[in-house]
Amino acid sequence: MGKVLVAMSGGIDSTVTALMLHHQGYDVVGITMKTWDYAVSGGSKKETGCCNLDSFNDARMAAVEHGFPHYVFDIREEFGESVINNFVDEYMAGRTPNPCVLCNTHIKWSALLKRADALGCDFIATGHYVKVREENSRFVLSKAKDLTKDQSYVLWGLGQECLSRSIYPLGNLLKTEVRQMAAEMGYTDLAKKAESYEICFVPDNDYRGFLKRQNPGLEAEVEGGDFVLTDGTKVGKHRGFPFYTIGQRKGLDIALGRPIFVTKIIPETNTVVLGDMHELQQASMLVSGLNMVKYASIENGMRAVTKIRYKDPGTESSLYWADNMLSVHFDHSVNSIAPGQSAVIYEGDDVVAGGIIHSGI
Repeated sequence: MGKVLVAMSGGIDSTVTALMLHHQGYDVVGITMKTWDYAVSGGSKKETGCCNLDSFNDARMAAVEHGFPHYVFDIREEFGESVINNFVDEYMAGRTPNPCVLCNTHIKWSALLKRADALGCDFIATGHYVKVREENSRFVLSKAKDLTKDQSYVLWGLGQECLSRSIYPLGNLLKTEVRQMAAEMGYTDLAKKAESYEICFVPDNDYRGFLKRQNPGLEAEVEGGDFVLTDGTKVGKHRGFPFYTIGQRKGLDIALGRPIFVTKIIPETNTVVLGDMHELQQASMLVSGLNMVKYASIENGMRAVTKIRYKDPGTESSLYWADNMLSVHFDHSVNSIAPGQSAVIYEGDDVVAGGIIHSGI
């Protein structure tokens, strides 16, 4: 079967993944990665998710009970230099980052492969809900059986080497089946364990507070910029452009007698543009930083379904190359295209490619 390094967060999905592979006959080695120190985040909420001591202990206990080794690796320095710095820089550039994508593709999988090689492991495995298969000499990432849990959107950046060595046992299971398996394995409490959907280093879900703590002088630097309408009319002052996102309606603290939304952010002049819902609609966008998954290249005019956010069902579109970026033309206008977010292109359930939204056009 081979030797596999399993990323164990202490949660239900990664624990079931490790035990499934162990029972199937793989030589399992568990690994828990510490990516972030909540003590330095300054948030109001206690540690949650995958980086707290209880989770480490849960992961280690599962390994001990089933007789396979478990290690904890500290990758906080790698994580901070890449994920945290990018998170702050993107907001300071007026974009909306997707740190989980960056973490998965450039930090966690890189760290996993490095440790897998050091420990003599043939494969790496995680509890993500996705599938991988080999087709036409390429390794193709595709949606999970449980579409309500599918995580292919956040793994679009994985290269062919990562995919060729990755195992995802939960891709063919429903979440309800995974919970049942955990209970049958004797992990009743784990089967009932709540899941965290927050950014791991922003446990209180207050990214604005996090930005302020990372840069204590930020608020004073950016407060007092102008809210303007699309025609340039000034309608008020805001708290600073990094504290707003495209499509935002709540928390604007401005009354114009009708629903109003953030339609554009201009960091150079500390300006936040407001508009009506229809002004958020765009029919095309440019995508940069493409990672090709199913095919080595995309032909002009290719038809596909493109998602612009995790919960987006996707929109039929046509794809064209334009100045080393991919120009995506939607069959109908989509709402709130946010520069900095991921665009993931699908052919059926398969990920064709993914990239970072450069701009709506």
